[in-house]
Amino acid sequence: MKSCLVVDDSKVVRMVARRILEGLNFAVDEAADGQQALDRCLEQMPDAVLLDWNMPVMSGIEFLRELRGLADAQQPVVVFCTTENDLSHIQEAMSAGANEYIMKPFDSEILESKFQQTGVL
Repeated sequence: MKSCLVVDDSKVVRMVARRILEGLNFAVDEAADGQQALDRCLEQMPDAVLLDWNMPVMSGIEFLRELRGLADAQQPVVVFCTTENDLSHIQEAMSAGANEYIMKPFDSEILESKFQQTGVL
């Protein structure tokens, strides 16, 4: 079974994402900010990360840069999921190592499609 770490400071978003991802047969873990997510990845690297941008403690982009800097680690697929939809944010996320980018709100079709496009499904 594939694993996905859902990183968002909104408990509601994490709950919705969990429900969708479990329906796609993912084992799901959650983190409320980038630092928690980094700690979880250092314990057990997931196959995929669904990542919010704006969070306390460590933002999504800061987390992504730290994650991609882990030289010896297996690198998960990272899908940014955020309200930041201007081209500069999308380019910054992709250049930092994001595999895909989706907008909130999302639904099961959007998540399934992005995870298929990245090869994790």
